[in-house]
Amino acid sequence: MSETTVNLELPYILPSQAQKHVTHNEALQRLDALTQLTIIASLSTPPSDPQEGTCFHVTASPVAAWVGKSGKLAFRQDGDWIFITPKDGWRGWFAAEDRLKIHNGTDWADFDAIGTPAFLGINTTADSTNRLAVAAAATLLTHNGSGHQIKVNKAAAIDTASLLFQTGWSARAEIGLTGSNEFAVKVSADGTTWKSALSITGQGQVRMPQRPLVRATRGGGVLTPASGSQTGFSTLSVNQGGFTLGVAVAGGGSRLIVPVTGPYLICLGVEANPTGAFSVTVKVNGATVVASVNDNDAASASYGNCAVGMAILNADDWLVLEHTGTTPLDFAYDKTELTVVML
Repeated sequence: MSETTVNLELPYILPSQAQKHVTHNEALQRLDALTQLTIIASLSTPPSDPQEGTCFHVTASPVAAWVGKSGKLAFRQDGDWIFITPKDGWRGWFAAEDRLKIHNGTDWADFDAIGTPAFLGINTTADSTNRLAVAAAATLLTHNGSGHQIKVNKAAAIDTASLLFQTGWSARAEIGLTGSNEFAVKVSADGTTWKSALSITGQGQVRMPQRPLVRATRGGGVLTPASGSQTGFSTLSVNQGGFTLGVAVAGGGSRLIVPVTGPYLICLGVEANPTGAFSVTVKVNGATVVASVNDNDAASASYGNCAVGMAILNADDWLVLEHTGTTPLDFAYDKTELTVVML
């Protein structure tokens, strides 16, 4: 029969043993040391004035009273040192480091309460898709020294690395690398149909595929609108962002309908063969002038000019051309046409 217990090596009181109280007191000392184990520090040199009941972890190459006791626990009891060998699974609070450690059979290792869990939910439940989930009024990520980066990595160019914004769990906006290596901003009104609002190439070029812009002309070649008449448009040679043609205009063509409210740059180009003074004016809703080309000469030479204006236009406003004089105008691409761009 062994004279000590297996785990804590507490001495047994043996049959016919003299001075049994000595053995009993030694067992109590060990229990007092190991129960609620607190290790003051890890040292190789014994402290000069250790307090009674304190415990130390003896590190490599110990000296003085600890020579040959590397790896052991040194307890101060009754003015002397008691040495105990820690075993696999023992836990101790290392006061100097303010952390809990677990002995792995060889040395003390930091106890990581979290480790590498498959899921982590903070005030909510994580799942196989959202392995990290946080429910809070705010989430703070701050620097540790100077700067701070959030890294979102994807495996290949065709994959996605992005931030997705939702309303009631229905997606409404997404920014990041979505299916390519171009940085993109996408939006959705219903969480199903998506529109790319902006993309930036790896070379830094910026595209805005939903930005309203149009080049519109009436078409039909050389025509002579009646003085005081209004004409519209029939051909949209460039059209992006939702411009449409609306109600027909008495002088020919149709109204040009503005898709969204905002500031616009308006450029009117005119190609004419004047027979006298004339003007071509861009009007909003048939009334407000935003750009105008005027020729007060009676010369008959071929005439090309342009006028630029800027205006705040509202969604569903419409644009037409108003004419004075009776001058033949060449309605075609890059001749008499209207270019409108949202700023």
